[in-house]
Amino acid sequence: MKLSQFKFDLPLNLIAQHPAKSREESRLMVVHRDTGKIEHKVFK
Repeated sequence: MKLSQFKFDLPLNLIAQHPAKSREESRLMVVHRDTGKIEHKVFK
């Protein structure tokens, strides 16, 4: 694995600055390292 693989543009407006008002509104991206499958879940 090379460090250059982790270089990408991430606009500042897409980075959370404050926690969600309600925990049920929090989102979580899950990456399964063994399969590469990506899931988008709600954190509860």
